[in-house]
Amino acid sequence: MADLLVRNVPDTLMQRLKAQAERNGRSMQKEALAVLDAGTQLTMAEWLERADAFRAKAKSWGYLGDSTEMIREDRDSR
Repeated sequence: MADLLVRNVPDTLMQRLKAQAERNGRSMQKEALAVLDAGTQLTMAEWLERADAFRAKAKSWGYLGDSTEMIREDRDSR
């Protein structure tokens, strides 16, 4: 894993991060990682782009079938 050093963090920001970490029962480091993780999630456009790429890749696998009929048969046999 890599390390990250952030310089010149304003005192008010450090105080808010510390208070947030205490509220969440985490260390400052864990809280900073949680904030960074939450702030770097995929945008909807990025997520959709990845989904489209996956669908295109899945097409190369061929038709995987429709399980609707099997589900109905299983449901009706009970």
